[in-house]
Amino acid sequence: MFRSIGNEISAVFGRDPAVRSRLEVALCYPGFHAILFYRASNWLWRRNWKLLGRFVSHLGRFFSGIEIHPGATIGKEFFIDHGMGVVIGETADVGNHVTLYHGVTLGGTTWNKGKRHPTLGDNVVVGAGAKILGPVTIGEGAAVGSNAVVVKDVPPGATVVGIPARVVGRAQPSHDDSHFAAYGATTPDMPDPVSKAINGLLEHIAKLDTRLAELESSDPEASDSAAPVNDDHADQADKRADC
Repeated sequence: MFRSIGNEISAVFGRDPAVRSRLEVALCYPGFHAILFYRASNWLWRRNWKLLGRFVSHLGRFFSGIEIHPGATIGKEFFIDHGMGVVIGETADVGNHVTLYHGVTLGGTTWNKGKRHPTLGDNVVVGAGAKILGPVTIGEGAAVGSNAVVVKDVPPGATVVGIPARVVGRAQPSHDDSHFAAYGATTPDMPDPVSKAINGLLEHIAKLDTRLAELESSDPEASDSAAPVNDDHADQADKRADC
């Protein structure tokens, strides 16, 4: 048990540059406190002491601001940074070396008693405010950007952002903390899928304008004959407006 606690403390180093000592983690990190309460409540839950497990979980929520259902499955070296507002549901399955930031929800979307919460593979990073909803799978080494809403499976090594979340990058899953993607963002110039779509439309419009200009220059009579038609439409529109 003590070795497991030591591993949880060690997980902070390499994922939080602000950490200074193991004692600081033990005393001042609410994410670490929440994990301790979860380990105890899960131990009780698996031995069918459901009510007592829920009570210990409730105490953990009271002291840390983090709600982890005792029925959830969480691997080793799990790290919650800042922590406030994190919610992890009963059937959530979290792998090893996973990192969550504040405001993350691993939530269910159905009243069914079976599997209804997400599954996170090893080395997944979920940014602040992200919501992962339903029995979706986040592949190993994937990164979920801050405030993303994930309702579909995410491939291993992918980075997703937006509402709903879209893949904006892919990388090979890495176990090296030097490649740790804080808040789920791997580079400062990560492309925005919405901006990319808008830019594509603007480029298409520019090409259409160029093509139209070429057609008009090659057939000036067609251009001149089209002008009165446009004027007629304008006159008709003015008459309707006066009515």
